[in-house]
Amino acid sequence: MALQLRFDDEMLANPYPVYERLRSQDPVHWDESDERWLLTRYADVAMVLRSPVASSKRVQAVLHFVPPEFRQIHEARAKSMISCDAPDHNRLRLLVSKAFTARAVDAMTDKIQRLVDGYLDAVQDRGKMDIIADLAYPLPVTVIAEMLGAPAEDRGLFKKWSDELSILAGGGGSPAALTLDDYRRNAQSYEELTAYLGIIAAQRRTQPRDDLITALVQAEEAGDRLSEEEFYVNAMLLLVAGNETTTNLIGNGVFALLRHPDQLKKLRDKPALIPSAVEELLRYDSPVQMTSRVMIEDLAVGGKQLQQGQRVVLWLGAANRDPQQFPEPDRLDVERTDNKHLAFGLGSHFCLGAQLARLEARIAFETLLRRMPNLHLEGGEPRYRHHFNLRGLQSLQTAF
Repeated sequence: MALQLRFDDEMLANPYPVYERLRSQDPVHWDESDERWLLTRYADVAMVLRSPVASSKRVQAVLHFVPPEFRQIHEARAKSMISCDAPDHNRLRLLVSKAFTARAVDAMTDKIQRLVDGYLDAVQDRGKMDIIADLAYPLPVTVIAEMLGAPAEDRGLFKKWSDELSILAGGGGSPAALTLDDYRRNAQSYEELTAYLGIIAAQRRTQPRDDLITALVQAEEAGDRLSEEEFYVNAMLLLVAGNETTTNLIGNGVFALLRHPDQLKKLRDKPALIPSAVEELLRYDSPVQMTSRVMIEDLAVGGKQLQQGQRVVLWLGAANRDPQQFPEPDRLDVERTDNKHLAFGLGSHFCLGAQLARLEARIAFETLLRRMPNLHLEGGEPRYRHHFNLRGLQSLQTAF
């Protein structure tokens, strides 16, 4: 009997049993309905992420799923650094990498600490908070908005645009699962954000600042280094990737700790464990559950032949629960050592903002545990956003 993969509410609440079934029964699984391979073992996922014959140019491979009236916008996304290979990927990544060096990120420590303290000050007298709305959402979107040079007070707009732009990755990585309304909302936000960024870009051409939009605009004006389309889609990528994933890391992380009081107690007793806890939380409930590639040559994986032109979905969330790589993978262990998780990817496309995400999460957890020592869940079981890739909670009600 063929394995059936259903992207339903049960899988949304807990995808890990589904991953385990795939990994144990058919770890290199051909999904006939979407004409793609699904990989769930750590070793296979890591190999393909490193492979020079697995291309990130995946836009063309799914274009036939996209309604004709939306294909032009979809094709523009091929100019994003996560959707291209060398040398274009190297050129685009180099333009923004200076803002994400270890030194540049460390310099933001005090700023991030002030923001976290401010968010907690606002709820201190209330005795309760929604971890998502009061902390996990405003922190990263404010940080990335400042880095880009966009007004932080527009974060409500950023949230809306970010949610709508990430729709295309939501249906289990399957464009066929999207509706016409999904594409309309996505296109509208793309056009609105393009207009918004265009206004800021025009200002930076005459009044440059020390921010990422200025850096991108100056690169655009240097001629062949950055096209207009490249400017827009990569600024959008930074905005979306810079807030969605860190929101989910903080929200999923706090939820996991509150459901594992023994691990939470370890962190309260020994805050020096928090950096290793961040890595374990990234592994345990990964903010990004999957990525994809397109084969540019045939490649043998797990006794099967991935053929040129075929799509491959790499389940990072499944790889991070592989017992061949992580002893007792379903157990949360904030003291886990040798934790080579794939939450940030691997190879040339390793997450550019990994250090920034780690810093924001570390400060958020440290400050929460110090200032809210009796933090506990309140209300019913929280629900996850209807997004199978960017895994995160709608809200997380707590009291202290």
